[in-house]
Amino acid sequence: MAEVLVLVDHVDGEVKKVTTELLTAARRIGEPSAVWVGEASDSGTAKLAEYGAQKVYTAPAELNDYVVAPTAELLAKLAQDTGAAAVLVSATAQNKEVAGRTAVKLGSGVLTDVVDVSADLVTEHSIFGGATVTKAKVRSGAAVVAVRPNSVPAEPQPGEAAVEAVDVEVSEAARGARVVERVAQEQGERPELTEAAIVVSGGRGVGSDDFTVVEQLADALGAAVGASRAAVDAGWYPNQFQVGQTGKTVSPNLYIALGISGAIQHRAGMQTSKNIVAVNKDPEAPIFEIADFGVVGDLHTVAPQLTEEIGKRK
Repeated sequence: MAEVLVLVDHVDGEVKKVTTELLTAARRIGEPSAVWVGEASDSGTAKLAEYGAQKVYTAPAELNDYVVAPTAELLAKLAQDTGAAAVLVSATAQNKEVAGRTAVKLGSGVLTDVVDVSADLVTEHSIFGGATVTKAKVRSGAAVVAVRPNSVPAEPQPGEAAVEAVDVEVSEAARGARVVERVAQEQGERPELTEAAIVVSGGRGVGSDDFTVVEQLADALGAAVGASRAAVDAGWYPNQFQVGQTGKTVSPNLYIALGISGAIQHRAGMQTSKNIVAVNKDPEAPIFEIADFGVVGDLHTVAPQLTEEIGKRK
């Protein structure tokens, strides 16, 4: 079977959940090989092996000193050297650029915002705000595929992963943009928004910058907190938590929308969620058109009751 390259997302040596999802998808296609930029940690390698990685290619950490171009050159070289059937990356803003550059170097095609991929590399895409599902396939060369987090359930398949150091001669053009400073963003105990299995979002209905009612429900569920554009534009919540067409795209197992009307721009960022629960005072709110469960009521009454009931059942 042909190799399938998976670009590893990792933080401080720990493999992010989306990478285990990519390895699961890669196993459908061929033999997964993980690509780790930097020195792979023992725990990280063990995690990759747990989800079926046959090999772990490690590249010099200095590639991280530049923007996306060196990583694209690394993936293209590995794909050419190994005859890889496909290259899989997570559909983050940075990795989608990596995907595009890699496809250009390979002379193949790129498929982004993928929500599912089959054994014969036919991919599914949720478009028009999730109203339509389309399928696509790269016609020639190694397909470069960017998959949304939480789209493919991660399934372990323990094995042994051989670690192999690789080198790549990065072109001068790829070194044109260097990272001069990194600022650590404070990370609370809540999961990362784009990778969370449960997301609780607040909208205009929250009524103020006091998001306590949203945060308390999220904490009771072990969920991430999101916000609609209306809430972010009003200054009620930081913009890095915005969910929607101009914010982040999420696809959790459970999405709870509190006081969010459900405009098409917001739905574009969450409509692929497995289960959607909406709470809104307006029974005609568009969010109810896509909700699996809806409550017509004041979120400031409903959400605390839900938080209390969850606490009783823990």
